[in-house]
Order: sequence, then C-alpha cells, then structure tokens
Amino acid sequence: MSPPRAASRSALPALTAAVAVLALAVLTVLVVRAGGPFSPDRAVLEWATAHRPDAARQPAVVVTHTGTGPVPYAMVLAAGYWAGRATARPAAWAAGFLAALLAGQLLRFLLMAAVARPRPPEALWAVHASHWSFPSGHTATAATAAGLVLAALLIHGGGRAPAAGRAAALLVPWAVAVGASRVYLGVHWVTDVLGGWLFATAWLAVLALWWQRRRPGGPLDPPAG
Repeated sequence: MSPPRAASRSALPALTAAVAVLALAVLTVLVVRAGGPFSPDRAVLEWATAHRPDAARQPAVVVTHTGTGPVPYAMVLAAGYWAGRATARPAAWAAGFLAALLAGQLLRFLLMAAVARPRPPEALWAVHASHWSFPSGHTATAATAAGLVLAALLIHGGGRAPAAGRAAALLVPWAVAVGASRVYLGVHWVTDVLGGWLFATAWLAVLALWWQRRRPGGPLDPPAG
C-alpha cells in the first residue's frame, strides 16, 4: 500500500466519527426543537399504515425482532470469539466485543432518555414498543452488531478477509431492513431510524479509532499469536 493511501485509510475512522457525531448532534437539536414529528415523519408513517397487509406485516415483525434480544448479542459474541482465535484468549475477545455493544447501548439509552421523544400514536403500532423513540434502539443495535461482525472478520484476516465482503452483502441489508421495519410497523418515526443509523456509525467509528491507536502496526493487523 502506498503511503498516501495508507494515510487516507488511517484518517477514515476520525473523519467518519466527526461527520457522524456532527450529523447526529444536528438531528438531535432539530428533534428537540421541533417538539414533535416532522412532515416527512408523518407522511411516511401514514403511507406505512395504509400499506400494511398481513402478508407484509408478518415478515416485518420477524425482521424487527432480530434487531434486539439474543440475535445481535449472539452475533457479536461469535464474531469476537472468531477474531480472537489466533490468540490464546478467544473468550476474552468475545467478551470485549460484547462489551463494545453494551457500552454503545448504554450511551444510546442515555441519549434517548435525554431527548425523551414520544413515539407515534399507539393506535398505529403493529408490535409492542417501550421507552422513548429517538434514536431507534432496534436500528442502532442491529447496525452496531453488523459493524462489529464485519470488524471481527477484517481483524481476523488482517484487513484482507474476502468473507467480510460477502458478509457485508447480508449484514448491511439486514441492518437497513430492521430500521425500515420499525417505521413500517408504526413504532418509530423516520428520523428516529436515521438517528439510530447515525449513532451506530459514530460509535463504530469511535471504536475503530480506539483500535487504531491500540494497534500501532496497522489498524487491521491480526492479533498476535
């Protein structure tokens, strides 16, 4: 890899974190100042509730449930274990990846409680929901889990894991589908989902920055044997 390209690659996490944090901050301020849903929020929700037959609702319910509970946590644990297989402590790696997801969940919950945005009217819900609305928890959890799994594959392969590209073709659509299902099922506004994606992007970029500083030989170097 040429030095300019290497420098560009090493600067990517910092740039991504800065852009995502700024975008999330702007969106959060707009949500707080608005005091209610925006016009696009209402328009998309109205469309979703008007186009929600059982044949489409049931698959959306299945998809939305994969964004929380055991699925994302099991994914991250397995990915962390895989990333640490080249060391003598794969279980510790699994715990570290799980801790990264849990720390993100805590930060997201604190933001959600601080904003305290109400959900759409309960009469529109097709599934049960709890807590506040912004940013979407299912969305942020699925996107963070997907990012951590891809990171594990890249770390295990030293940044040259063909499996990461194939996994991304499945994980990215899954994370997008989980977020879209939250609006389709009437439990989130579109801007809640956008906030969840921005939060996950920012948190993953911060984790990448931490990893980059921890691995002076290269941000995606495999763990030492």
